[in-house]
Amino acid sequence: MNSEKIGFIGLGNMGHPMAKNLEKAGVPLSVFNRTIEKADDFKEKSKVCKSVTELVENSDIIFTMLTNDDALKAVYEEILKLNITGKLFVDMSTVSPEASNEVGNALKIKEASFIDAPVAGSTKPAAEGTLIIMTGGEEKDLQRAEPYLQILGKSIKHLGKNGKGLAAKLSVNYFISTIYQGLAETVLFSDSLGIDRKDMLEIINESASGSGATKVKTQLLVDENFAPAFALDLMLKDILLAKNAGADYPLSKTLIETYQAAHDAGFGKDDVIGIINYLKK
Repeated sequence: MNSEKIGFIGLGNMGHPMAKNLEKAGVPLSVFNRTIEKADDFKEKSKVCKSVTELVENSDIIFTMLTNDDALKAVYEEILKLNITGKLFVDMSTVSPEASNEVGNALKIKEASFIDAPVAGSTKPAAEGTLIIMTGGEEKDLQRAEPYLQILGKSIKHLGKNGKGLAAKLSVNYFISTIYQGLAETVLFSDSLGIDRKDMLEIINESASGSGATKVKTQLLVDENFAPAFALDLMLKDILLAKNAGADYPLSKTLIETYQAAHDAGFGKDDVIGIINYLKK
């Protein structure tokens, strides 16, 4: 690995463990988060910056992990005011392809490079460094970022030009949203028939219907503890992004209706599998 200086903006549920993995690997790291307290445990080994400007000026490759289009645009509006010639920006957020391409094009005008690199996996794979990373951008930029992406994930898929990483991410999250609604409905159905929930989930996970998606939510369903690894509101955002990108299918209408109603009923901050609490009302 070369000696490029790395910056990481956005220390939320996903960004914090991802940045920690870079720190543990001994990468020269600067971090920034608008809620500065979230950076407290980086002070010993990394540089905690007080602004986006300070971080960008101190970094050669900058990773961003932000909540939505508005957060992305706010951060990159600051970045685009700076001298960023030769710097590489790797956005790992799940945002609209339109917003991502707008940012990427603006960065290129300023002679900087850009990769969209959203991830599959929630907080546990983020902490373990086992995310699947879907990338869109130029090969030379991916090669520059790859040593650091390998710290963050177990698999890096280069899918083509800018925007293709996000296209894959919206597709996979569309599928996962169907799995979680289906799993919640199935568990409620088996509950109503008097099947112990733990037994039902074991049957699901040990059969062809089981997957990593069902297994990772099993303990939450058994314990009825819906602290968010991936919040329901974030899934709703991704389903709506998929719809806007062209996912206009019979299931998409049902998914939007259900997840939106769950949000409206106050379940948006719960883990996505907490949709079961809305469905049983």
